[in-house]
Amino acid sequence: MNINSYIDHTILKPTTTLAEVEKICSEAIQYSFAAVCIPPLFVTKAKDLVKDLEVKVATVIGFPFGYSAIEAKVAEIVLAMVDGADELDMVINISAIKNNDWNFIANEINTIIPIVKSRNKIIKVIIESGILTDDEIIKCCGIYGLAGVDYVKTSTGYAEKGASVHAVKLIRAHLADSVKIKASGGIKTYAFAKELIDAGADRLGCSSSVQIVKEAQN
Repeated sequence: MNINSYIDHTILKPTTTLAEVEKICSEAIQYSFAAVCIPPLFVTKAKDLVKDLEVKVATVIGFPFGYSAIEAKVAEIVLAMVDGADELDMVINISAIKNNDWNFIANEINTIIPIVKSRNKIIKVIIESGILTDDEIIKCCGIYGLAGVDYVKTSTGYAEKGASVHAVKLIRAHLADSVKIKASGGIKTYAFAKELIDAGADRLGCSSSVQIVKEAQN
């Protein structure tokens, strides 16, 4: 298994500096990671750093809590695409889910999908699986599978619980075959990364990416 090709090399802390983004991009090139995932502020710079290489630039939308207005998320998406982002990791409105407002959830994604697809970009929806019930996760799989997202992503890394093998298996069992899974949040070892891939994850969001690769080589 080439674990490198699964990894979105990630830095999303609120104190992220340009020097750290430059380091992330350099490591992503060195280790042939799938993408870098960085704050919106640094998309243009990251795009320059990985230009003409296989490494994609991903950024986050509505991060980390997801409860910004649909119009605000649309604005963030448009700006990120203008800056050159290839992939958009958007936090869904978890407050709407907890209020059982599934119409809002469907309306949000159905508003956003045509905008993203008009520019041939990748959309990953972050459902924050660690704070959802199994039933809520299953309902999300139905809505996002039908909407035609590219990935369902487990976590932001900001909730108490990140990725789990249970969540990945549950999502895979109820998600359309055409939609991939990105596991993220708390992936710090090769052993756990491999477990998640074996459970059905197609991408991994990691900040410990280099350490994971070194473990894999050993």
